[in-house]
Amino acid sequence: MSKGTATRARWSKYLTARPDVCAGQLCAKGTRVPVAVILDSLAEGASQAEILRSYRTLKPAHIRAALAYAADLAREEELTPLTSHAHQARREPARRTG
Repeated sequence: MSKGTATRARWSKYLTARPDVCAGQLCAKGTRVPVAVILDSLAEGASQAEILRSYRTLKPAHIRAALAYAADLAREEELTPLTSHAHQARREPARRTG
């Protein structure tokens, strides 16, 4: 089993996308909680316990699966790193020439 297949096995048991649930968004299986909501909550600093209290239908395995899914996406996507030069270029207004 390849690494990609192994990690997909970690999350596919607990996450699902169905057209009749949350407009087809990937959700924790058996709930109407989108994976994006779980990941956003974690990114904002919520603990697993806080998330489980807020979304009573979730189980700890759903949260672990959401993280495994995000890890798979991070491995598959080629992200452009922000360098100090790129960051500075976006903050400075364009200069007129001529």
